[in-house]
Amino acid sequence: MSQINIIIVDDEPFAREKLRTLLANESDTSIIGEYDNGWDAIDGIIEKRPDLVFLDISMPGMSGMDVVHKIGVENLSQFVFVTAHNEFAPEAFELNALDYLLKPFDYNRLQKTLRRFHQQQQASRYLDLDFQVNQLLTSIQPKKTNYLERLMIKSGNDIFFVKTADIDWIEAAGNYVYLHIGTKTRLLRDTMNNLATKLDPKKFVRIHRSQIVNIERIKKMQPSSHGEYLVIMGDNTELLLTRTYRENLLGLFEMAN
Repeated sequence: MSQINIIIVDDEPFAREKLRTLLANESDTSIIGEYDNGWDAIDGIIEKRPDLVFLDISMPGMSGMDVVHKIGVENLSQFVFVTAHNEFAPEAFELNALDYLLKPFDYNRLQKTLRRFHQQQQASRYLDLDFQVNQLLTSIQPKKTNYLERLMIKSGNDIFFVKTADIDWIEAAGNYVYLHIGTKTRLLRDTMNNLATKLDPKKFVRIHRSQIVNIERIKKMQPSSHGEYLVIMGDNTELLLTRTYRENLLGLFEMAN
């Protein structure tokens, strides 16, 4: 059984200590971060990418709910709300929380949460829908192009279908990629190298080791330094076209004087 990397977020030191003590009884858990406020928690979660987050709801300045909204449910690992108040339960499960631990809880109740985590992980391994359906979508594309026109994004219990034409740009994140679509960001389980082979190279161009852009979304380009360019997207996002990938983009256009 693989190790579960866990982050604990709670403004009460005693609450963090109790959860840490209970988790110490589980040989397959590893606490990789503890935070006493929402802002630090956001930075830690984004940087460390834990498998499971225990998140207090009632914290000064920024609540646990706010943390989830700031990061985005689709970009967050499994999370459990921990609170002394039961009135937040409906909203917690609307956010697809794995569980809702009501303080004070005991070791048996925590074990139930961990069993639920393992069950979902096992189900994900046996029914990896996003990978299977995207493979199917690849296979049924018209033979004249063989490039993806749709992607499937699985977020909690929801499944979203995204037209590739709607994607502004793509950002690498290890074995995942972030799809930037207007004001939204979706997380897809695929590598940058693999996804690049599925997209039409006349529409999607790699400009950086970790970035692909939809050329229809480029507003303008500005010379930067050392032969590099700033690529200004339609929403004014600035991306860097590096020398390594310069010809990928500039080669598609005839430069006017």
